Amino acid sequence: MREPKDGDRSMTWKKRSQAGLKWKPILVPASLLVVLGAALILWGLPFARSWLRGPALPVYWQIPGFSLVERGGQRVTLADLMGKVWVATFIYTHCPDTCPIQTAEMAGLQKEFAQAKDFRLVSITADPENDTPEVLAKYASQFNADPKRWLFLTGEKRAIYRLALKGFHLSVVDPREGVPRFGPKTLLDLFSPASAHAHHPGPAQPYIHSSRLVLMDRRARVRGTYGGNLAPSAATGGKKVPMYDDETIRRLRRDAWALLREKSR
Repeated sequence: MREPKDGDRSMTWKKRSQAGLKWKPILVPASLLVVLGAALILWGLPFARSWLRGPALPVYWQIPGFSLVERGGQRVTLADLMGKVWVATFIYTHCPDTCPIQTAEMAGLQKEFAQAKDFRLVSITADPENDTPEVLAKYASQFNADPKRWLFLTGEKRAIYRLALKGFHLSVVDPREGVPRFGPKTLLDLFSPASAHAHHPGPAQPYIHSSRLVLMDRRARVRGTYGGNLAPSAATGGKKVPMYDDETIRRLRRDAWALLREKSR
């Protein structure tokens, strides 16, 4: 085997150097593209995450403080719900139409968010005179309501109606007494969904109340209201219209998960 001569070695190195020079014009821009691409990815991550999550939920208004009684007899205040994402609704236990549907939807949410430790459900009676803690406890058991995660609240009637009308901006009326007044109307009253989503009283259902589900954030601010009416409508030939369609419930669940992920702002 012939030993390589010095001339052969120099020729080999020369060829290698020329080959390296041919690659340099390609490698340098390619490296720059990799660095630039990485920078764009890092810069765009917050925007990508935001796009995937969708637009942030609007912040509507703050719920005022309250003090009510849970079915277990303990006092519950707004402070007990601070730091939690929760859904509230107004019902009463002998309501024959909307309330069972509302409560069934709440039961569905309890199942959906069973592993979300910061999620709560709050059902507030519109008939505290009859819905004692004992009555609420019996009603809650029909829906397998977890007392640690799903509260059923009663209390002083005027306090509850004030909370519904002035806090949640939802309708709740005892027709025997008329619409309660808690000071002059505000612009928020005029544009709130209160009156548009109440069902109508009859012999077996003396109370008018909103059937909406209200989504609250960790700072007790309203971030969304969901649902509608079950009352017979002239537009549907007197047929009862559904309160919640599948899209409404999907939107509520999606928004609640978004709030659970959202940092307090």
